[in-house]
Amino acid sequence: MDSSRSVGSWRELGGHLGTAVVLAGGVLVGAINIYLAASLLPTAVADIGGERLYAWNTTVFLIAQVVATMLVSRTLARSGDIGSYLLGFGVFAVGSVLCAASPVMPVLLLGRGVQGLGAGLLTGLGFALIHSALPRHLWVRGSALISAMFGLGNFFGPALGGLFAQFGSWRLAFVVLALVSVVLGALVPRVLPGSGRTEGDPVPVATRSLLLVIGAAGAVSIAGILSNALVMAVFLALALALAWAFVRTERRTRVRVLPRLTYQPGSALRWVYLTIALLASGVAVETFLPLFSQRLGGLPPVAAGFFGAALSLGWSVIQVISSSARREQAVRRLRVAGPGLLSAGLATLALLQHRGPSVLAVIAWLPVLLIAGAGIGLAMPHLSVAAMASTTDKQEGEKAAAAIAIVLTMSTAFGAVLAGFLVNVGGPSLISSARWLLFGFAALTALGTLTALRAEHRGTRSAEGRSADEVETTNS
Repeated sequence: MDSSRSVGSWRELGGHLGTAVVLAGGVLVGAINIYLAASLLPTAVADIGGERLYAWNTTVFLIAQVVATMLVSRTLARSGDIGSYLLGFGVFAVGSVLCAASPVMPVLLLGRGVQGLGAGLLTGLGFALIHSALPRHLWVRGSALISAMFGLGNFFGPALGGLFAQFGSWRLAFVVLALVSVVLGALVPRVLPGSGRTEGDPVPVATRSLLLVIGAAGAVSIAGILSNALVMAVFLALALALAWAFVRTERRTRVRVLPRLTYQPGSALRWVYLTIALLASGVAVETFLPLFSQRLGGLPPVAAGFFGAALSLGWSVIQVISSSARREQAVRRLRVAGPGLLSAGLATLALLQHRGPSVLAVIAWLPVLLIAGAGIGLAMPHLSVAAMASTTDKQEGEKAAAAIAIVLTMSTAFGAVLAGFLVNVGGPSLISSARWLLFGFAALTALGTLTALRAEHRGTRSAEGRSADEVETTNS
């Protein structure tokens, strides 16, 4: 018989409205900032110069964000829930003010790095505090809300950045980000529940793991600003090698970034994280969709921008709906079906790429993109909860939740570089580039179906093992 689980309603989550606003708002300001800043940079360069350092804005932000997400558990242990959120919003606001006041590009880079530290901390805290600040039956709703913020950031970030750039007010955009951070920070002491944490032994920093991830993120970021496909491939291979070294180091050391369950034999958690990574990497195709929409589809820039954000829109909308699934069998099916739907959508879009397509053919791209994004939305909230519920240990559970942000950040970075690589391989033909990109990510995200099946298999065996242990304990 198919069992069902308790899934709270959105109305129940509304009973924790203040907490939900802070958790979602922290993730949203960081997500919007990535795309808003990218839209503003051309205007900023025209004002303060520094074109040679243009590409390093994303690199500095990314590395700082990765570092901060890896320090979430230590920050929570030292500062508690409220103190950690105040620190996150404060650091992000300071970084935004630095960006707004930048007289030269090096100062802007410094501001972007500080912003990255704040954004990474806020993103990691968002997932970690779902685990500790919301009751268990609201984890699915909370995860859906938090994950939807990434899609909304992808959707609204470029539009807002373009709006401010249109009026030459790039500094004002950063001021607005700072003000939003201050307002959200002011809510923190009022709405977040006390964590009940007691100060104990400090959480050690996994220095070796941290350095390896910084190296991998740096290699990925450098690869992303290169134009030579061969050199890009070398840096991408270096990043993968460093990521592999990170896994080996984590397995052998007692001080880890990821929860210890990730590396235990028979654990489903590693496969859950891999599925999340493969799903999130698919969003990287959005970088080039506006280009293809304009050059191949003949769309005006505004319409092309909407096509570029359609994947994220499908993700955000559908995951709010999919979070209502209650039956365990339905949840398992959603976790497996999500990557398959994303892969099928991208492959279909690749088949629709032709020179001089009809208006009807171009319009058909939109529902395909929405369906592809729906694949992420079907699976992501349930995968997040699977990670959070992987252990009954509170500290390890928070670490498992915070690690979702690390996985999302790194997979997005790797995906962006891989997207650039595939487009370069397909060049100089734009149609060939589009097909390489879309078929390549269709193949990559299809692997998510296999990792999801592996996670379900391991999860079922673990559950059966726990049930057997409980029966044995009862009989004895």
